Amino acid sequence: MDKEIKKKEKSDRHRLSLKKLRKAIRKAQTAKRYEHTLGVEYTAAALAMRYGANVNNALLAGLLHDCAKCLSDEKLIDICEKNQLPMTETERKLPFLLHGKVGGYLAEKKYGIQNREVIDAIINHTTGREGMSLLEKIVFVADYIEPGRSHAANLEELRLLAFQDIDKALLRILEGTLAHLKSSGYAIDPRTEETWKHYRSLAERDA
Repeated sequence: MDKEIKKKEKSDRHRLSLKKLRKAIRKAQTAKRYEHTLGVEYTAAALAMRYGANVNNALLAGLLHDCAKCLSDEKLIDICEKNQLPMTETERKLPFLLHGKVGGYLAEKKYGIQNREVIDAIINHTTGREGMSLLEKIVFVADYIEPGRSHAANLEELRLLAFQDIDKALLRILEGTLAHLKSSGYAIDPRTEETWKHYRSLAERDA
């Protein structure tokens, strides 16, 4: 009985922590961004349940993935410079690309997240990377398919695929993202292209 009580108390503390984090994130984001954040949080949790990942970690990473999204370009650069966070030339020219990296820093220093897997999922949720963990894949995919998204191509198909084969969904999202950026003339973070090449080669190898 004592073990059950302690387990419940630990669970209650975690729920309280999530509740406080939601309040903090709500204050740090616009209403539209916060709605997206909640969508990613719960989509990440659903994917975690589907693939056997840690649901609590998925909730945390989803909730905090855009914790730096509403900061100004100047603030993003300032945080990087003051805390020795490395910046590429592309990131200096397009500071909005820094929000994942700064988000990972804030998750740890401001919001008290100590789990490295959660922090990495926040850092890499927009570009991905080679050798992503399951949680990183989950947050990356959840960010793209969450219910509030409506403009990306083939969303319904991708939502179904995400719960069938997350690796195939990851590759399809990377392909779609790169195609959209190129056709629109937007800058492409080299890490996104590197991630796509890596997972494309894995898919071709396993075909």
